[in-house]
Amino acid sequence: MALDPISAILLFFSQLNPAVLWLAVGIILCAMELVLPTAFVEFLPGVSALIVAGLSLFIPNFFIQVVLWVILSAVFIFLSSRFLSKQKVPHSLAEAQEAQTLTAIPPGEAGRVIYDGNSWRAKCSDPEQAIAPHQPVFVVGRQGNTLIVIPEHLLQS
Repeated sequence: MALDPISAILLFFSQLNPAVLWLAVGIILCAMELVLPTAFVEFLPGVSALIVAGLSLFIPNFFIQVVLWVILSAVFIFLSSRFLSKQKVPHSLAEAQEAQTLTAIPPGEAGRVIYDGNSWRAKCSDPEQAIAPHQPVFVVGRQGNTLIVIPEHLLQS
């Protein structure tokens, strides 16, 4: 008798040792930080999952393991925010810092840029200007969590 895909996945994970499951989650989260840099938002829960993988050998209750993972992740993220430098986004073109687009920024829409080692949502300051991916840009402002950027070639012309 064949199982539907969801039942097969659930059956597979139900038979896994919790330590192996936490180890896989930890490795995946840590690897995601390498691909999508997010100021340790993925890395620290990954480290927490690796710690819980070791502790799961002594704590058999999965619910307690999940609670422990959430608490460790929150504590690590809180502590890391105290040690990471708080850099402000420039308020004028004279203070502008360079970034690079990760995705295209269509006219009037948002894309992604890598700025100060992190991926940010970004819009072009000129709503009619498009910016291609992997282009140098300058951060000239910020609206909430969205950076306002201008293409480097506009400053050079």
